Amino acid sequence: MQNKSTEKMLEIITESADNRGGADIQVLDIRKNTTIADYFVIVSGNSTPQLNAIAEEIEDNMAKEGYETYHNEGNGQSRWIILDYADIIVHIFHRDMREFYNLERLWSGDEEKKEEE
Repeated sequence: MQNKSTEKMLEIITESADNRGGADIQVLDIRKNTTIADYFVIVSGNSTPQLNAIAEEIEDNMAKEGYETYHNEGNGQSRWIILDYADIIVHIFHRDMREFYNLERLWSGDEEKKEEE
């Protein structure tokens, strides 16, 4: 169950990403899989400027509501940006990088099931 603060943060993040044309926005509940965070938000973009714009929009809107980035890494040039809000980690990928890393499958447990078969 999400608390009100987490719910509000997820809303700001997903709306901000959508405002900048982020594609295939996914929220993964990873609480059962790890203690590093409660949620991953995964977003795709098509270009370096778009990745940077999505990250800026998220950071600006979160800051307006009093949520500061704990840590960030990467930029549009690296084709993967991470914004760490402690309980929520945002991954902003260039579309082909997202397909390559496929975090959705990795963190959903599908990989473990596949190995067990």
